[in-house]
Amino acid sequence: MNAQVVNRPLSASDLVSLTKPRLSSLVLCTCAGGLWLAPGGLTPGRWLLTLLGTAGTVGAANALNCYVERDVDRAMSRTRNRPLPAGRMEPVVALRFAIALAAVSLPVLALGSNLLTTGLGLLALLTYVFVYTPLKGHTDAAMLVGTIPGALPPLMGWTAVTGRLDAGGLALFAILVFWQLPHFLAIALFRKVEYRAAGLKTVPLHLGDNAARWWMLATTAVLVPVTMVLFPLHVAGRFYLAVAILLGAAFLAVQVWGVLKRLGGGWARKSFFFSLVYLAVLFAALFLNATARA
Repeated sequence: MNAQVVNRPLSASDLVSLTKPRLSSLVLCTCAGGLWLAPGGLTPGRWLLTLLGTAGTVGAANALNCYVERDVDRAMSRTRNRPLPAGRMEPVVALRFAIALAAVSLPVLALGSNLLTTGLGLLALLTYVFVYTPLKGHTDAAMLVGTIPGALPPLMGWTAVTGRLDAGGLALFAILVFWQLPHFLAIALFRKVEYRAAGLKTVPLHLGDNAARWWMLATTAVLVPVTMVLFPLHVAGRFYLAVAILLGAAFLAVQVWGVLKRLGGGWARKSFFFSLVYLAVLFAALFLNATARA
């Protein structure tokens, strides 16, 4: 059921909110990580174009997601005040904005990087909007599909510099894939009631809270050794390796505690916030201790 659109001037802040700026900024940081870590380099102008093109492509994907999920967003407290479910914007305006943003951003990305990187950006957009988004209402396996567009930006940063898919870039992709799984599962646990109301399929709703906690532990257990692969690949040095080990041990401890104590939404929310700190510190250590730029 469509919300009644309030007759008011179009707000620039509402257009920006369609791009989900907080999520886009996180994605942009991981893309910058790939640019920084890759062997070789780009001119400052191409760096800027690559980041702008990536930001615009991600923003377009998020805006299209807002358009497609406007009715779902109305059922959830954290999203019902977005421009479309709140009725502050006509759906066609959001659709045109998203298409225009993609039409500008992908050529900008191509100018800053190369066709491989642009292709990965297009793949991320199409996978997020046309595969992951519709699957969420049908199967909890959508979570696995959703890791692909979320993990492509650091690989895009890497390929923008190198022009090829190789072990270092793929390792960054794998880190983001396995980081997203406990991150997504934590959200699904502490927002379980809202997801049920919205008709979305998640692991806690399908298999139960205990299965979700075990999945969080299992995927974190895979994430930790994957983060260490960057050291033997000579992408990062010993300082990064030490940070990855310590962070991984802490993240594992959080998950083990949740499984042993059969903890619920409060613990899941803390795990979610810890996952954000984990990724920020891990990438900060990578920036500080990169070895592959020479």
